[in-house]
Amino acid sequence: MTTRREFIKTTAAATVGAAILPSLSFANTDEKLRLGFIGVGLRGQNHLELSLYRKDVEVVALCDVQQRMIDMSLGLIATAGKPKPHVYLDGPQGYKKLLERKDIDAVIISTPWEWHTTMCIDAMNAKKYVGCEVIVGMTVDECWKILETSERTGMPLMMLENVCYRRDVMAVLNMVRQNIFGELIHLQGGYQHDLREVKFNDGVQPYGGGAEFGAKGFSEAQWRTQHSVDRNGDLYPTHGIGPLAMMANINRGNRFTQLVSYATKARGLHQHVVKVGGENHPNAKVNFKLGDVVTTMLRTANDETILLQHDTNLPRPYSLGFRVQGTNGIWMDVNKSIYVEGTSKPHQWEEAKSWLEKYDHPLWKKYGNDAAGAGHGGMDWFVLNAFIESAKRKINTPQDVYDAVTWSAITPLSEVSIKKGGASVDFPDFTKGKWQNRKNTFAVDDSY
Repeated sequence: MTTRREFIKTTAAATVGAAILPSLSFANTDEKLRLGFIGVGLRGQNHLELSLYRKDVEVVALCDVQQRMIDMSLGLIATAGKPKPHVYLDGPQGYKKLLERKDIDAVIISTPWEWHTTMCIDAMNAKKYVGCEVIVGMTVDECWKILETSERTGMPLMMLENVCYRRDVMAVLNMVRQNIFGELIHLQGGYQHDLREVKFNDGVQPYGGGAEFGAKGFSEAQWRTQHSVDRNGDLYPTHGIGPLAMMANINRGNRFTQLVSYATKARGLHQHVVKVGGENHPNAKVNFKLGDVVTTMLRTANDETILLQHDTNLPRPYSLGFRVQGTNGIWMDVNKSIYVEGTSKPHQWEEAKSWLEKYDHPLWKKYGNDAAGAGHGGMDWFVLNAFIESAKRKINTPQDVYDAVTWSAITPLSEVSIKKGGASVDFPDFTKGKWQNRKNTFAVDDSY
């Protein structure tokens, strides 16, 4: 079977990916990748810590707007016994000074969502590989601007969507590719995660005990909660859609064609504020626009349907709600079960564990020990490794800029659909027709 790297080297000229490969020779992979970090809050520190323990990475510079986060990051660097990097603590525009450095090959952006588009564009214009936390664009126009910049500069951009590398998800991807479920018909996923403790956190009260956000908030509560005040849509679709898009070959022989979204009433965040802060707390008067459960349905060119749910404001256990269903069977992660016609007992679920072990993806077989102990069950190691290895070799990233803008565009399109009462919205073709000839090389064999 052709590996992803072999495919890119032999067929890039015939595919859309060829437009987004730097005109540089392959790097000497023994050399260190020189990294800059833009945003070193808690998520940025996750990426920083993993990078520090790699022998092939040199952390050149850090940038943030808060001394506290810089100090925490420098503590990680000291603990790892690595040289102190240059620090940029110069306000919101300070990252531009970091991008001027010629000794940085790639940047990792872990800042609030509203900064991602500008920072990604500036980084690509500065000829840096870009690894950006989700999402990359808050509007469809921003997504087009990111794509245009990547195509014009030849610089790859990888949205660091880690769930594509979750072990069970990759095993199911392996099963899909081996036709265990037959022809795909319907898929489901989402972001079903009680984030009240994240959206209201002052950094002083016991975790989740506060009712503060904005200027009085800590970490993500300083910026993320405001999106729930101002917006109504699927604000965080990529954990669900990323893995499903790879299974359904989106942008690689298939694409999204229509989207429709509905939102419930908003009650959960107000109830939380009243519960922990009292009815007289100032935030008890805030009107939160974000519906507690947002449901989005996507249709593909190959006539599959994909259902996404965003559910972050109500009490519930964590689940991404994956369901992969084809003409020969179904897998669901909520009940950790599978049914394969002709093998499973008729009309009875069976535990998926043995199937997932049997079809464990070659990437996990090869690198599982390296990923042990990394964040989110090891998948953080895989997504960072994919970005670093791509940048070292000067090749396109496995989750590419077309994926980044396609997955991100779900949010603004869902907002439009909800505002129009659940109207169907046409999904833009960011590949401009090239999806018909592109091949899916994500995680083929043991390539990253």
